[in-house]
Amino acid sequence: MEMIKLNQDFVKDSLNVHELESLMDSASEMNQMLEKKTGKGADFLGWVDQPTRMEEKELTQIQDIADRLRQKSDVLVVIGIGGSYLGSKATIEALSPFFAHKKVIYAGINLNEKYLVQLLNYLKNKEFALCMISKSGTTLEPAVAFRQLRELAYRKYGDRAKERILAITNPRKGNLLELSKKEGYHLLSIPDDIGGRYSIFSPAGLLPIAYAGIDIRQLMDGARVMQIHTSSQNKGNLSEQYAALRNALYRQNFAVEILTTYSAQLEYVQRWWQQLFGESEGKENKGIFPAVAQFTTDLHSLGQYIQQGKRNLFETVIFDTYQPGEVTVQKEAEDFDGLNYLAGKSLAEINHKAFEGTLKAHVSGGVPNIVIELPKINEFILGQLFYFFMRSCGISGYLLGVNPFDQPGVEFYKQNMFKLLGRPGY
Repeated sequence: MEMIKLNQDFVKDSLNVHELESLMDSASEMNQMLEKKTGKGADFLGWVDQPTRMEEKELTQIQDIADRLRQKSDVLVVIGIGGSYLGSKATIEALSPFFAHKKVIYAGINLNEKYLVQLLNYLKNKEFALCMISKSGTTLEPAVAFRQLRELAYRKYGDRAKERILAITNPRKGNLLELSKKEGYHLLSIPDDIGGRYSIFSPAGLLPIAYAGIDIRQLMDGARVMQIHTSSQNKGNLSEQYAALRNALYRQNFAVEILTTYSAQLEYVQRWWQQLFGESEGKENKGIFPAVAQFTTDLHSLGQYIQQGKRNLFETVIFDTYQPGEVTVQKEAEDFDGLNYLAGKSLAEINHKAFEGTLKAHVSGGVPNIVIELPKINEFILGQLFYFFMRSCGISGYLLGVNPFDQPGVEFYKQNMFKLLGRPGY
């Protein structure tokens, strides 16, 4: 069975061995707290055993609704923000051809008027369906977009628009639930005990992924394997190691973590990771700042700082070790660009050497590197990767002493914004 691996060879020299051993013991204790649901945020730990708890009939229901929507439409508009869309987008972008027609597009991810106007114009000549994801139905960005998109759907399809609208929301209460029941929309539930950034293996993540034609069962199989591997019964597992390493570095004033990759299709996996750790750990004046960079592209902008800037950062590198080497540099009669020394080498091989050279340079420059090795990029491996990061984040947050499952700081900007907009009660 192919599994992701964690390579610590390029970080241990930066750590106090005794402190790391102590943190590993603590990480095992924190992992047990996740499983027993005895730590902070215990009401939002439904994701911990979700992969093994989800029944086949739930996956079948999700797949059936996705198939019905796809039969009626060419494009699905997913309306949601943050964790309500990043997990599905990360998976779809990672597993779809770069230049393929987009089957799934997104709305409610910002308040940019031009974006919404152009989206509405784009959909006028498309057969589309809508997937509104919100527990309350009142989150500002998605709610504004849903009003406009829902109106367009009814104008274009009349009463049959309801056959093209799906709501994924709280199963028991909320404005969106009531509207969906009244109008007869398709309905799926986000479990009460799963927060948005931990929801990729719920209908919120799985439905758009299934609509895009990606195998959600393989994704869940990968998550199940990683859930079992990272169980507290398996002391010293990958998630405990990663959480301990991050916190050991943090205690030595490495306060910035840059998640890098040499695979362009993983860009939204990085963005998903950034929200997961930023919103989970950034509390009480604590937390490692999560940054992302695409290599080799960003080596031409950030490489100088990483190599010789302030020594308060470390890197976690996701590297796909399987690259087929389909493009080979040919030899030219005239070596006009000086690249004949590369003749016969594949672009995949060159990319791998760029990774090795950069790793060596950054580590020698005082930047610790944690390397996550992927045997390939497919549904099964991504399922492992997503679950590994979520489990690691819960453990790491507990090691920091914060609640990794709330986000009280997010409310401050909302209160100011609502007051300026004249919302009643603010």
